[in-house]
Amino acid sequence: MVAVTREFTEITVVGEDDTGLIAEVTSLLFERSINIEDLDQAVREGVFRMTMHVDTGEMVCTKQKLREDLGELGEELGVDVQVRFPADRETQQIAVLVTKESHCLEAIFEAWASGDLDADVNVVIGNHPDLEPLAQKYEVPFHDIGDEDGNPDEDELLELLSEYDADLIVLARYMRILSPDVVFRYENQIINVHPSLLPAFPGAEAYLQALEEGVRIAGVTAHYVTTDLDQGPIITQRAFNVPQDPEVEPEDLRRIGQPLEAEALLEAIDLHLNDNVAVHRGRTQLRDPESDAQLGAPPELNDLVPDRPIDGLGEFVAEQDEAEADD
Repeated sequence: MVAVTREFTEITVVGEDDTGLIAEVTSLLFERSINIEDLDQAVREGVFRMTMHVDTGEMVCTKQKLREDLGELGEELGVDVQVRFPADRETQQIAVLVTKESHCLEAIFEAWASGDLDADVNVVIGNHPDLEPLAQKYEVPFHDIGDEDGNPDEDELLELLSEYDADLIVLARYMRILSPDVVFRYENQIINVHPSLLPAFPGAEAYLQALEEGVRIAGVTAHYVTTDLDQGPIITQRAFNVPQDPEVEPEDLRRIGQPLEAEALLEAIDLHLNDNVAVHRGRTQLRDPESDAQLGAPPELNDLVPDRPIDGLGEFVAEQDEAEADD
């Protein structure tokens, strides 16, 4: 695995699957003395996606010329090609997708306003108009891409993400499944928060599922989005005790979980923006082992976990063996 950093230029190719796509693009790069450091490609539901991280330090053309050449090649091949150079801008841009729940969006705005977010929130996109007033409060553009039933127009979504040049897409309780056409364009650049300790209870009504299964501990998970629903690489989690009240309802768990959803999501955003999390074989790893990021439960919990007994030679048997050896 290549340790991809922002020093490399990222090239993303997405479109209908066809033979020869990889060869066409890599040949163009080779002709311009561009070295490919990392390449990953996949096909899902007929959609081809290739992400490359390349070294353009010795390329024999300008940035603008490379964009134009790749754009023309993309038109010939019927695919969309996006190029992002490491020095395109100093401040990263966040696009937030929402539905009706406000708590995660509010937390993001508060962190941004206080200077705790190392990026700019430059657009909020919803499939319902409910949270437009909150976006207006922070003077951030809001776009409603949903019909009367909340079904989003993904072509419009892709146009907006391109227009606002999003570096990171945050699903702040966005209650719709993104298609491969969106996910493939922004691989490992979309973070979602889910109200369960994944991989348990994916999908809708996670708090209800937790109650129905009688779990004692529930929680929330922030993770990268993949084409498999709620199965992307986990970044952060938070846990809480389920109230042992026979009358407890999913809404009770929701009231406990929502502040933790916001906290886990903000922690994951911070790790991503600071390039302190990498994805390898479906799992995330911290680039800085000394990081004080809270990935799971509070560290104080470690002091409450017993350290014995563990599997192996029982203490009583060990004492007997030692006594016999002394005799």
